[in-house]
Amino acid sequence: MEHRHLLPDEFDLLVDGEEGFGVAPLQGHVDSCPDCRAQVEDRRRVAAALERLPHLTPSPLFAYRVMQRVQIYEPWYVAALDWARRFVPRSRPARIFAGATAGFAALAMTVTTVWVVSRLDVAVFLLSVVSDRARAGALTASTSMLSSALGEGLLQTLRGRGSAGVAIALSAFFLTVLVAAFSLRAVTSAARQRRS
Repeated sequence: MEHRHLLPDEFDLLVDGEEGFGVAPLQGHVDSCPDCRAQVEDRRRVAAALERLPHLTPSPLFAYRVMQRVQIYEPWYVAALDWARRFVPRSRPARIFAGATAGFAALAMTVTTVWVVSRLDVAVFLLSVVSDRARAGALTASTSMLSSALGEGLLQTLRGRGSAGVAIALSAFFLTVLVAAFSLRAVTSAARQRRS
């Protein structure tokens, strides 16, 4: 029979005081092997020292705080399914109504898509009209925003410098907004850290 030392789980059986037909040969080996006997004694001393340590009760919010910091991986399709389930009605008549409404909306979108594809020239014209109006609206809104933020006199000076002046003013305005947002975020996170 080959002579081997005990494995870590076999040491644990002996230290824990387990009983059974498999423990007797392990105890016999410990009685005859000084290395294993020393390891069992060391483990028993550690277990006894651990038992003498005071038993502390964690605060009631300990588990909550730990679980807040645990990163839980959730596949995208599970998250999407959970998000979609929030919109499904609970009662059967409401589900039937929602299904009929969704079917009608899908049919209307299909008919609209087929019509747009068959009349592509009309769709391109409508798209160009909408984009021109959106561009004009954005220009009017940004001019109004700059006028209220900087004043009409400064805006006239920037207009005299051309589109480069307006671009510089817009960049400065958005940079100011960005700095203010980051400063506000830093203040709120510092306040949260002080509260915890």
